[in-house]
Order: sequence, then C-alpha cells, then structure tokens
Amino acid sequence: MQTIQFNKQHTIARYTMRKNLILGALFIFSGSYLIAQEKETDTKEKEEGLGTEVVNVVKPYTPTISDANKIKETPSLSDSITTSKKDIQYNIFSVPVASTFTPAKGKATGLEKAAKERLYNSYLSLGVGNYNTAKLDFYTSRDFSRDESLDIMLNHHSSQGGIDEVFLDDKFYNTGLEAYYRKRDRYMSWGVNGGFKHQIYNWYGIPLNVYSEDEVNSIDEKQSYYTGFVGGNLEFEDSYFTGGEIYYRRFWDGFSSGENRAVLKPKFQFPVGQELVNLDVEIDYVGGSFDRTYTNEDEINYSNLFGGFTPSIQILSDNLVFNLGASIFYNQDLENSDGDFFFYPKVDVSYNVVAEYVTAYAGVNGELQQNSYYNFAQENPFVSPTINVLPTDQKYNAFAGVKGRFLPNVGYNLKGSYKATNNQYLYRSNSFFTIDDIDDINTEGYAYGNSFGVVYDDIKTISVFGEINVDLNRDLTVGLNGEFLDYSTDNQEEAWNLPSLKASLFGNYTIGKWSAGLHAFYIGERKDYIGIPNQPSSTSREIVNIDGYFDLNANVDYSITDQWSAFIKASNITGTQYDRLVNYPVQGFQILAGAAYKFDL
Repeated sequence: MQTIQFNKQHTIARYTMRKNLILGALFIFSGSYLIAQEKETDTKEKEEGLGTEVVNVVKPYTPTISDANKIKETPSLSDSITTSKKDIQYNIFSVPVASTFTPAKGKATGLEKAAKERLYNSYLSLGVGNYNTAKLDFYTSRDFSRDESLDIMLNHHSSQGGIDEVFLDDKFYNTGLEAYYRKRDRYMSWGVNGGFKHQIYNWYGIPLNVYSEDEVNSIDEKQSYYTGFVGGNLEFEDSYFTGGEIYYRRFWDGFSSGENRAVLKPKFQFPVGQELVNLDVEIDYVGGSFDRTYTNEDEINYSNLFGGFTPSIQILSDNLVFNLGASIFYNQDLENSDGDFFFYPKVDVSYNVVAEYVTAYAGVNGELQQNSYYNFAQENPFVSPTINVLPTDQKYNAFAGVKGRFLPNVGYNLKGSYKATNNQYLYRSNSFFTIDDIDDINTEGYAYGNSFGVVYDDIKTISVFGEINVDLNRDLTVGLNGEFLDYSTDNQEEAWNLPSLKASLFGNYTIGKWSAGLHAFYIGERKDYIGIPNQPSSTSREIVNIDGYFDLNANVDYSITDQWSAFIKASNITGTQYDRLVNYPVQGFQILAGAAYKFDL
C-alpha cells in the first residue's frame, strides 16, 4: 500500500509541474503578443495620425489541462459467457512402416544414330553400250598428312560410231588425266595441278548428193587434239594479298596448229573505313598459229595480251546487298601492233522484299573475254584449223529480276536482260570446193563443207529467263527452266547457230538403295549459211534452217553393297537422229550399262 500511495503522489506532482510550465509559457507568449500589438498600434497611429484607442481586458486567458487516463490494453471481463482457455498438449505417436519402393534412375533419351558410312579414297566406274561405246572413270585421293593430299583423275569416253546415212567415220575418243596436289598451313594454303588430254573427232558431216563415192573415200576426216597444262593457286589468311592463280596451257592438233595460253590472277583486299575493298588483277595472254587459211596457204598467226584490274566493294544492310565495282583493261594485239583501253561496270544490287520469298535484284556488268582455239574446239570440235582468233568485248549486260519461293519447297527465278557485245564469235559452216573451182583448192579433210569457221559481229541480245525448282521431299527434286532470246546483228545476216529458245527439265529421286534421274532439254531452231551444191563458185551460199530438237535422257543406279553399285544410262530415248549442227546428225537411242567399285588404295 505504501508503494501504491507513493506512486500516486509522484504522479500528481509530475502533472502539477507540467501544468505550471505550460501556464508560464502561455503567459509569456500572451504578454509578448500584447506588447507587440501596442507597439504596432502606436506606430500606425503616429504614421496615420488616427489618434489613440483604449483596449480593456475583461478576463485574462486561463487555460486548463484535464487529467489523462491510460486505456488498458486488456480489459477485465466479468460476464458469465466467457470461459477460460484450456491448455492443450500434443503427443506424436510414431509407427515404423516398411517400404519396398525403389525409384528408377533417370536416363536421357538420345537420337538414333545412323550407321557411319565408310569413306573410301578410290573410285572406279566402267560402262559399255551400243555404238561400241565405252566409258571409264577413275579417281583416287591420297592423304599424306592432315594438311597434305594428292588427287588423281582419269576419264575416258569413246564410241566407234555407226550413225545411219553417214558415209564417213563418225567415231570419237576423249581421254584425260589430271593430278592435283594441295598443302594447307596455318595461315596459307597452296596447290599445284597438271594434266594431259587427248581427243579424236571426225569431220563426218559432208553434204549429201554432192561428192562421188571415190571422192568420199579419198577424204581423210580425222582430227586429233592434244592438251597439256599446269597451274597453281595460293591463298593467304589475314593478309592484304589474299591469293591468286597462275595457269599455262599448250594446245595443238593434227594439222600442225598450236596455241599457248598463260593467265595470272592475283587478288588483294584492303580495309577502307568500316568496309573491305577487293582488288582483282588479271593478265591474260594467248598466241598461236595455223598452217593455212581455208582458201589459200597463207599462214595465220595471232597474239593477244590484255591486262587490267577490278576494284569492288560490298555494302550490306538488313535487307540490301549492294556490290559496286568497275573494270579497266588494256588490250594489245601483238601481231598487228594495235592496242586500246576498255572500261566495264560491275554493279549489282539485291533487296529482300519478303524474306526468303521475294528478292528483287538488278545490275549491269561487262567484261573482256579472251577467246582461244582451245575454247572453240571444246565447244565445237568440228571447227577447221583455219580460224581467226580475236577477243570479245562484252560492253555491258544489264539485267533485272526477282527470285525466291512460292512455298517453302518451291523456288523460282525470273530474269530479263539486255546485252551488247562487240566481236561476238559465231560458228558458220565453211563452204565446200568442187572440181570447177580454178583457185587453190583445199583438199584437206575439213574442206568438203563439213567443218565450221568462226566469224565475228556486233550483236545485241534480249533475253527472258524463268526457272522453277521443287523439293518435294529430301529424296525427290524436280526443276524446269526456259529462256527466250532475240538477236540483232550488225554485219551478219543472222546470228548463226544461236537458238531462239532453250529449255530443260530435270528430276532426281532416291529411295533406299535405288536412285533415278531424268534430264530432258530442248534447243530451238537455228540458222546457218551453207554453200549451194553443184555451183562452180565457193561463194555461192544460202541460208538454211536447222530444226529444233528434243533430247530425253534417264539413268538408274542401284547400290549392291557399300562398295559395289550398278547403273544404266539411256540417252536420246526418243531415238531421233536430229542435227546438232548442219549435216551433223547425232546417234539415235543410246544405252550404257556398267558397274562402279569403291575401295582404298
């Protein structure tokens, strides 16, 4: 009780002290306020001259503070409804339970791996067919180390002929051997290659009903071509000099004609700002000779050298690819001491209108083409060894088109172009001689209207090209393309032996160990300029139309084992002996069957 009484008195004293402090503060504040009011009033009276006022205080301000009582947090309850809380005790009763569950170990699901196909370093294929046809292909690759290898290739294709209504020998023979050695280092790779090729063809396309049997039997229609070549290439990493090529070829025939060709093509790359500028340099020489012209025994000599460079830059953006460049060349006719400069554009641009589905592209380019006797003979083996060899000046080739996909597995390409070419070469039939010709008569095997010369003209060409490719699935692909061409010549009456329409169809299908292919092509009508039979002058000529032709080819292959396979190839299935060139019918239906073997050597 004493303690409670002391606390109560102490509390009352503390409240009383607080009350006195508050009253004192209020009194001082009120007094200061009243003095300030009086000073302010006196000042205003003096300034305004309003006189004096008397303020009577009726009752002084005496604030009071009531006693504060603290609210108890937990009030006492005296009702009969509330019951007291009972303590609850929890007890856990553990019972052991036997468990036989064993969780299975997790195992990652993997893809089934196909059996790795063994790779062999050698391949041999041999086939035989009608027209006494034989075809051989051999290839081997030898790795001396991880960075060093040697490849050797041997090819042979021949036929003993037998075309209907052909009175001269129409067999052909083509054999080639080539080797390629390459070496790869950390920052450089290089390689050298060389080879030899031997070809035999016959000028069997004499005009009918012109020569007697004795004259036909006296014709030596055989021509032999020989080619030897050597070359090399070089590539550098992280260098301004990125690489280049060098090439030399010797070509000659059975009529003492010969030709040399040498090409050097170094390449450079320089950084300019954020872009890279490519610089391609080219030096090209060709020179050769023929024993005579077609009409006399004057020797033909030619020698041509050109050199130039092509700077170019590629600019890329999200949907745009822009290639900008130009070529500058100087050409020197060493035989006639005549030279000239040539300038060509190298510009093309492509834009993705709809990614993967629609890409528009356009451009314009040109080039100086080095023609050669070798190139003419490979394209048309029935040319006579009496031709003029000149370079072709393709001034420009402007084109525009659109390509992409109709569907994810259907691709297309549509392009139109306009090309202007000076000195465009054309194959034109050589006239034939008769006993009535009084000039120097050429009695070689090619001088019976059965060979082709080369003439040149300035030609403008309009072309429309279209292509569709369909990948039905991984094993079946089908494609179709076609091109319409229109030529405008300057001096020649026609663009000799150039078709106005070209089209082709192909398809490939693979199922299991079987694979099959189909290839068909159509070449439209062409025109040539031939001599008129039984006319005394070799200058009497007429224009003839050479019908267009359709050629259908197919092949089937079967893999017997991983090393052995068999094949059948059918050519010109329709059996039409169409004329590929004037007076040159082709073999009819051809079939070739054989086997191929893969092995390690």
